[in-house]
Order: sequence, then structure tokens, then C-alpha cells
Amino acid sequence: MGQVAHQVSVLLVEDEVLISMLVAETLSEHGFTVHEVATADEALRYIESGAAVDVLFTDVNLPGTIDGCQLAERVRARRPELPVVYASGRHDRHSVGRLVPRSVFVAKPYNPDDICTLLARVIDAPHQAEQ
Repeated sequence: MGQVAHQVSVLLVEDEVLISMLVAETLSEHGFTVHEVATADEALRYIESGAAVDVLFTDVNLPGTIDGCQLAERVRARRPELPVVYASGRHDRHSVGRLVPRSVFVAKPYNPDDICTLLARVIDAPHQAEQ
């Protein structure tokens, strides 16, 4: 995959440091701007700061009192059109619970290059229902 057409800002919420580093590095190599956080609380603070975010890419299982599903709901309350991509190695799309509308679920393990393609697709078609 080549560079993304425009600078896309990704908020990456992943508590597993090695996964976060690998995904962030791959996304950056493909032209994305990535802000990494390890908890939903950090992600909410970042969103509330007014920082530019074009897509939320969150793990479902996060430390603390808020998981990735609850994070997506809270972020969507503030930014209703923000594309959301969920990832989980413990759950599948049907067992994870309620996902926000117009979102995508990705099972771990995944190929970070495939995530680049997926993120570019959800940015280009934010109103299109995904998987």
C-alpha cells in the first residue's frame, strides 16, 4: 500500500505496548499521523483536548473502568461522525457486545498493513456500514 492521500490522524488505544508500537510504526510508514494511548481515560482526555482525530482505533479490552466499547460510545457522543475500528483477541464481532453504528471490528492477530488499508477505507467512506 502506498501513502495515504492526505494526512489522516489516528487515535490508537492499545494497552499492549509491543502491539501499539508495531501498529503505530506501520501506520506512520504509510503516512498516517498516530497518537498512542494505553487507556480509555487517556483517549477521552485527548479527544476532549480538541486534538485532530480522523479515526478511533481501539482495543476492546482495556485496563481501567472503561473498555473500548464504552470508549467508542462516549467518543461518538462528542463526535458523532468519527469512524471507529475495534480490535480484540478475546472476543469476536458477535460476542463483543454492542458496537457503535458504522463501525468495524477486527480480530487479533491482524496484519498492521491490512489495518492501514482498512483505516483508509473507513476514512473515505465514513457513512458506509462495515463488517
